[in-house]
Amino acid sequence: MGEREDYNPPVVLITGAAHRVGAVIARELHHHGMRVVVHYRRSRGAAERLCAELEAVRPDSACALGADLLSAEARQALVTAAVKRWGRLDALVNNASSFYPTPLAEADESQWEDLLGSNLKAPFFLVQAAANELARRGGAVVNIVDIHAERPLKGHPIYSIAKAGLVMLTKSLARELAPRVRVNAVAPGAILWPERPLAEAARRQILDRIALKRQGRPEDVARAVRYLIEEADYTTGHVLTVDGGRSLGQ
Repeated sequence: MGEREDYNPPVVLITGAAHRVGAVIARELHHHGMRVVVHYRRSRGAAERLCAELEAVRPDSACALGADLLSAEARQALVTAAVKRWGRLDALVNNASSFYPTPLAEADESQWEDLLGSNLKAPFFLVQAAANELARRGGAVVNIVDIHAERPLKGHPIYSIAKAGLVMLTKSLARELAPRVRVNAVAPGAILWPERPLAEAARRQILDRIALKRQGRPEDVARAVRYLIEEADYTTGHVLTVDGGRSLGQ
């Protein structure tokens, strides 16, 4: 059966959605009827394969757009293309993030610019570029922050600083864009291990600090994102922690 002529579901732009948690967020939102714009920086092949997978489920429901989020021109072009694709943009998920250690004695300004750029600067200016369209739709923004925004991760001061800034960005823009646009965040804990090697002993130590004594799944984060977009109509400026109780500090 073909699509109804009046079929015009919500459109969501997800940054950094070709891999890992971003891809799972895209699948979750798509599964619940949304059209998804899958942003990538270098992973064009993975992004296009994900869109092909989603298109096979529901035609004309997913597209891949590439952009360097550290470039002002590319950020604006990304939002413009996302709106143009289906004539609307209802939600923005700022998921793209750089993550790597920056010990104080070794950190340099290029790492500062990269980590603050991807985790804080890009989300701010993407929201700025999308604000009018999101307001027109009564839309939503969800930022992917981190429990280390409040409990700094040793050896990662710049990343922790950037995520702390993203929490304040969430709260500040919730005030700036009210009442038409809701801005919230999800703070994951131990969901996926870093792509760099992590010793088994270190993994066990992390899991032992979690109240639920287990690692979370990307689907846990994806469902939280969907809740904030679809169901949390009276929630803005909130950080929803998805960490199995790790931030309780036991």
